[in-house]
Amino acid sequence: MSDFVPEFTVVGLPNRADFQPRGNVRRALDAHTVFCGAERHRQIVVAWLPAGHRWLPFHCSSTLLAESRALAQPIVVFASGDPLFYGIAGSLRRAAPAARVRVLPWFNSLQLLCHRLALPYEELVATSVHGRDWAELDAALIRGERLIGVLTDAERTPAVVARRLLDYGFTQYTVHIGEALESHAERIVSLTAEQTTREHFDPLNCLILAASERRAPALGLDESAFAGLPGRPDMVTKMPVRLATLARLDLARRRCLWDIGFCTGSVAIEARRQNPSLRVVAFEKRPECATLLERNARTFGAPGIQAVMGDFFEQPLASLPAPDAVFVGGHGGRLGELLARVDSVLAPGGRVVLNAVLDTSRADF
Repeated sequence: MSDFVPEFTVVGLPNRADFQPRGNVRRALDAHTVFCGAERHRQIVVAWLPAGHRWLPFHCSSTLLAESRALAQPIVVFASGDPLFYGIAGSLRRAAPAARVRVLPWFNSLQLLCHRLALPYEELVATSVHGRDWAELDAALIRGERLIGVLTDAERTPAVVARRLLDYGFTQYTVHIGEALESHAERIVSLTAEQTTREHFDPLNCLILAASERRAPALGLDESAFAGLPGRPDMVTKMPVRLATLARLDLARRRCLWDIGFCTGSVAIEARRQNPSLRVVAFEKRPECATLLERNARTFGAPGIQAVMGDFFEQPLASLPAPDAVFVGGHGGRLGELLARVDSVLAPGGRVVLNAVLDTSRADF
């Protein structure tokens, strides 16, 4: 039906077998005949569903939308906790903006963990590594947030998260782990990051990283603290030049920076620390610089820089995130060719900045 508008009531469930629907939730169950969710949700609610109901196992938002159109009926969708917190309700709104979505939420897992710990969650910065990369968590750590909530998964477990804290020097955090919240197996433990790396936890868990105070990143990194190329201690962009360079790149309004010829990584690292949500891709052809970048990024607490090793002129640039800011730290005497390659991928309104030691490089630019 071309004029059919999908309609969903999304119900957040607690992690409890003794769930009893009340109020709007009970009325929603009585008024519908088609229901959708994971098997664990079906087990919680099956006793409360009407006779003759139809159950749709949940696969993904696009499948659910297709089923809704095929059935031409409103559907109750079950989810865990708050469906608008990294959940199905938000996915449905993005996939079908015209759909009618009503949400009847429960507490999300980070709220529950805050309740158990008596932490004021208006101060909490929520992040997720559940089926995602490290970007959200890295940005919160670099900003030095005092309370950080983390949704984990089977790969990025509490131990793996704690190892990342240690690797990049974020040792100020106590790790609070909530396991199987609301179930008979619920457990809350509070550990150091080092202790957390040695433990195993229930797969259903979430974390709160808590520090005694917020630590904002310092402006301007001392070049003498960078590990450099053996025998070439001056191969690092000096702090005043580095800060002027980043100012000219106008990074507060950019999404992706390319650092071409990163060497020790000083520009990439400073940029990442000052702009934690900025994506940074760093290029370098000298293989020994890969170790330097990793070492310096860990020293200064700048996770998440993407290193691309090898000759810039041989890289498949279209496969990388398009830059809207480019710093040229080295060009191998092929500046014109380099800028032509950059121009082919630079986002509209992008900005290119060059540091020149020689007058000839400045003139060529």
